[in-house]
Amino acid sequence: MRVAALLLLLAVALSPFCALADDVAAAQGIIRAQEQAFVRDDATAAYSYAAPAIKEIFPAPDIFMSMVQNGYAPVYRHKIFEFGDSKTEGNWIAQRVHIVDANGEAWEAVYTLEQQADGSYKITGCSLLKAGQAV
Repeated sequence: MRVAALLLLLAVALSPFCALADDVAAAQGIIRAQEQAFVRDDATAAYSYAAPAIKEIFPAPDIFMSMVQNGYAPVYRHKIFEFGDSKTEGNWIAQRVHIVDANGEAWEAVYTLEQQADGSYKITGCSLLKAGQAV
């Protein structure tokens, strides 16, 4: 009986951490799905992962894709795209991504995502710096 009570207490105590891990996994899934849409040149799919505020700035998938191609070339075409650390705060997640672009140069991207009213996450932004570059 004591073992069952201890396990229940442990499960309740750890449940917020499990929920955070689930949220981070969901956010990484969204980022990965958008990254794969870029690989396929699927503007409509890539655009579907953008938050409403991004869609206000770039009102159509082709406009959004052009912005990514011209301003985020390492995100659009790369050799390596690996997840790093993440940080959660409320309904926001910041996810670091290590990127090696098509020319072999290293980059660090920080994606921000916000949980929507339906519980899904959407990408609200991406900051991109060459690896080792000061902020």
